Amino acid sequence: MTDAVAMVVDDRPAARRTSTPAMTLLALGAAGLVISLQQTLVLPLLPRLQQTFDTSVTAVSWVFTATLLAGAVATPLLSRFGDMYGKKRMITVTMGLLVAGSVVCALSDSLGVLIAGRALQGCATAVIPLAIGIIRDTFPREKVMSAIGIVSATMGVGGSAGMLVTGVVADHTQSHHPVFWISAGMGALALVLVLAFTVEAGERTGGRPDVVGAVLLGGWLVSLLLGISQGNSWGWTSGRVLALFAAAVVLCAVWVAVERRVREPLVHLRLLTGPRSLSANLASVLLGFAMFAAFTLVSNLIQTPEATAGYGLSGSVLDVGLYMLPSTVTMLVFSVLAGKFEARLGAAYTLALGSVFAAASYTWLALNHDTPLDLMIFSGIQGIGFGVAYAALGTLAVEHVPMNQSGIASGINSLVRTAGGSVASAATAAILTGTLIAGTAIPAVDGYVLSFAIAGVAALLTAVIATVHGMRHRRVHLT
Repeated sequence: MTDAVAMVVDDRPAARRTSTPAMTLLALGAAGLVISLQQTLVLPLLPRLQQTFDTSVTAVSWVFTATLLAGAVATPLLSRFGDMYGKKRMITVTMGLLVAGSVVCALSDSLGVLIAGRALQGCATAVIPLAIGIIRDTFPREKVMSAIGIVSATMGVGGSAGMLVTGVVADHTQSHHPVFWISAGMGALALVLVLAFTVEAGERTGGRPDVVGAVLLGGWLVSLLLGISQGNSWGWTSGRVLALFAAAVVLCAVWVAVERRVREPLVHLRLLTGPRSLSANLASVLLGFAMFAAFTLVSNLIQTPEATAGYGLSGSVLDVGLYMLPSTVTMLVFSVLAGKFEARLGAAYTLALGSVFAAASYTWLALNHDTPLDLMIFSGIQGIGFGVAYAALGTLAVEHVPMNQSGIASGINSLVRTAGGSVASAATAAILTGTLIAGTAIPAVDGYVLSFAIAGVAALLTAVIATVHGMRHRRVHLT
């Protein structure tokens, strides 16, 4: 293992360690897989939902964005609850929210209700940092970092698998309801595994949650994303858009001021912008942007009718899942191998390596997007990149902090990654809406090429940041 792992001080009472680490990892991995799967479950359905509810690309994109936005706000709050009341208890609550949100979506017959259910599902994003906290509390010292890498990698694996599940279901029905019943069932199964195979451990910190901080965080994120998504339709210099951006700046400034003064802040700014935390969090924002941009774009590109647009694959919802299948396979394989890369290279350089592959996949897709083979080559390369990168990112986010702060650090890293994904969803929708083919509601191919190029640059910047981090912090000591 790396020097970082070797230096972990394992002072936990033996009674608090899990006696079945393999089954605990299975339970936590299953929970993480379901969380990431439900995030992307709707992406192949967005074109169909747009027709079903007779709405715009911008409006229907909130079916996806609402989940990420809710996750960005709920993750640090629920992670704090985990420190206060117990991580296993809070995973149980968040998985319950996922099941409840899935049922709401399964019963929805309007866009507003569907978005509300998706927001409720998004609150379960907090499962990942809570799971990482349980691993660090209960796993044997030598297995901590590899287990964190596997759970972190489920974010990418489940994301790709979600589109395949939706494709198979949608091939047999025009309704969006069945995929959410499946999500509810998988969430319930994962909840049973968590209840059966995880143990409650770690010190309870007490205190009270920073509700004001959560409200302010949600306020400035909503203002920012709404301004980005509505820029084309309202006008980028219109009073409403400028007011939203101004509100985002003011609310963000107030939020920072509150977090600096409150005794128990929602987000510890030291763990957000500290010397070693900042690079991990910047990398997380950019990597989240790159991955979720691809999920949004590829689904629409595959389903674009070539006869009408002059490009696209005229594919079905099932085709979306099939074309992304190589990503699911390579991501699963390389997320397991990432632990070996980390042992040899360290988390920072492993993250850089994975990000380079991710950037290469976007470069390929920007230049080659005309045939199914082009999409499958992209998918395979992307899976390698994100399988390695996400596993390493989970380690990089927590390897420099004490055990009792790992949940907080992981929660912050999940927050910024989800925020990056939220911005990607809004930004790509704005780009596509701004490049419509005259007389149609179909984006021009240039909008996709530009978006893929931006996602590639984000992944490449992640590699640069990770490399610099690795050069500056060659040894990390955990206490």
